[in-house]
Amino acid sequence: MITSFDEYVGPAAGVATAMLWTLTTVFFTEAGRRIGPTFVNAFRILLAIVLHAVTYRFLAGSWLPDAIPGQVLYLACSGVIGLAVGDQALFVAFLDVGPRLSTLLMSMSPLFAVFFGWIVLGERLEGFAWLGVAMVLGGVFWVVMERPDAGLVTHGQHRTRGVILGLVAAACQAGGLLLSKQGIGHGWLAEGDRLTPQAATLVRMFFAGIGMLPILAIYRSRERRRLARGIPTMQFSSPAGGIALTAAGALVGPYLGVWMSLVASDRAPLGIAQTLCSLTPIFILPVAVVLYKERVSPRAAIGAFIAVGGSAVLFLTT
Repeated sequence: MITSFDEYVGPAAGVATAMLWTLTTVFFTEAGRRIGPTFVNAFRILLAIVLHAVTYRFLAGSWLPDAIPGQVLYLACSGVIGLAVGDQALFVAFLDVGPRLSTLLMSMSPLFAVFFGWIVLGERLEGFAWLGVAMVLGGVFWVVMERPDAGLVTHGQHRTRGVILGLVAAACQAGGLLLSKQGIGHGWLAEGDRLTPQAATLVRMFFAGIGMLPILAIYRSRERRRLARGIPTMQFSSPAGGIALTAAGALVGPYLGVWMSLVASDRAPLGIAQTLCSLTPIFILPVAVVLYKERVSPRAAIGAFIAVGGSAVLFLTT
């Protein structure tokens, strides 16, 4: 049970993360239409590294966090798994099975987080906290399941691959958050020796950038093979607009969003942090109404109410 204002910080950061990632979804979707998803993925991480480095310099007076090798190892694995591999798996799942099923699969990440937190950190959720997790997941499932993509055509092998990669992305997101929490120092370092969430995010983002290098190399190799066979490469419109949208998305996503997700994992149990960070499919609904003029049905409103109620339960039982 929360007994002081300070204990609200972790859950609040989780909700803030979901809100920031909602904005990121809009910015990166529009940017991807203009310059392509692979370039967006790489450019956003590069910008985030610069933003976090400048922020850390301002806050700590140096460019490099004072991290020990064990922390660097955890955060390096977190960046590669959670931000490079996990996001790339999600992008491919979007193409294979569409955003509806991909988002549904990503909503499994809190369950992975609860499992990882129990196995690795010994974190256990009590009674009503499990009710909160169930309510949030139930609300997300209820909303996302109603939003099929008309006209989406999938082939057997692509659907299977998409489902597998969607689950991989969910597990990578939860695993990345777990490794970030360990990289901060939870479970093996005294509190005074732990990194701040912002410093940990800088290290994590740097190694995510390194993890993107082989992905970019594979992309370039595929493009060269396409040209060699006479297959035209994809053409994208408005590069300047795409870069501007990517910069905006990098600010609210890999910079503020990832920072807040580490604050959440630092100040709340992993399962609760990941559950609250996974509210994006709910928060995207008003954005869809305002920006894309989509109709929100009573079923979607009920799902949002259930998920928000579950968030309240988690706040009260942390």
